[in-house]
Parts: sequence; structure tokens; C-alpha cells
Amino acid sequence: MYPVVGNVMPANSDMPDDIKRDYEEAGAILNQSPRGAAALIRLGIQKLCKELGQPGKNINEDIKALVAAGLDPRVQQALDAVRVIGNSAVHPGKIDLKDDRATAEALFKLLNLIVDKTISEPKHVKELYDSLPSNLLEAISTRDAPKK
Repeated sequence: MYPVVGNVMPANSDMPDDIKRDYEEAGAILNQSPRGAAALIRLGIQKLCKELGQPGKNINEDIKALVAAGLDPRVQQALDAVRVIGNSAVHPGKIDLKDDRATAEALFKLLNLIVDKTISEPKHVKELYDSLPSNLLEAISTRDAPKK
């Protein structure tokens, strides 16, 4: 079948290279195997949890720990959606992805969104904050220091 690559948006530029390779491979097989693409995106989520400081062995436990650490509830929902749909691609479940390309395509969007919220946004805020003059950064630090 041609084209070889499905209609997926490019990977977020801040996506770690290892995850980006899985993302691109998933895009390359989307037309032939939506199930295979969904399984690769799920693998990307597992690797992303590890990038976010979790063990990366059990996605459900990793998401639980991220939630306990204050993860945005919308990001949690996106992570769980990819986890559950991706699991169904690998293990028999209630979601049948044999011919459901649209569901698999939605997972690409979710993975990009998750990377944006967990990597890109914090990076951009830090870059801007760190560019503030040092005397202002010191004043902020003093303001936020615990009172004695």
C-alpha cells in the first residue's frame, strides 16, 4: 500500500530520540497495521514515563506515581488513554484496532500532546525564567524563602 507513511503529524521536536524512532516507525506502519502502530505508541508512553523519572516497568504504576507528584489531570487522562488503547493492540481486549486507523492516529496526537505538556512547556518556561536578570531572580528567591 502507498503511501507508506500514514497521515500523522510530525513528532514533537522535544520528543526524546528513542521515543521519536518508535513514533516514526509507528507512522510508517500505520497503513498496514493500525494495531502495530498503536502498540508502538504505547511503547513510547512507557519510555516517556521513564524519561519523566519513573521506573518504566509498569505504565499503570508509573502514571499513578506521576499523578501523586502533581501531574495535570488532562495529561493523566491522555496517558491512560494511550495505555489502555495500546494495551488492547497487544493483548486481547474490548477495543478492536484491526481496521481502526482513526483511533491509532489519535494516539499519535496524544503522544505529541503529552510530550508538549511534560517536556516542551516546562522547558520553555525554564528558559524564559532563567533569562531574567540575576537581581530579579534573587528577589524572587528571597520572596519565596520560608520565613524564620
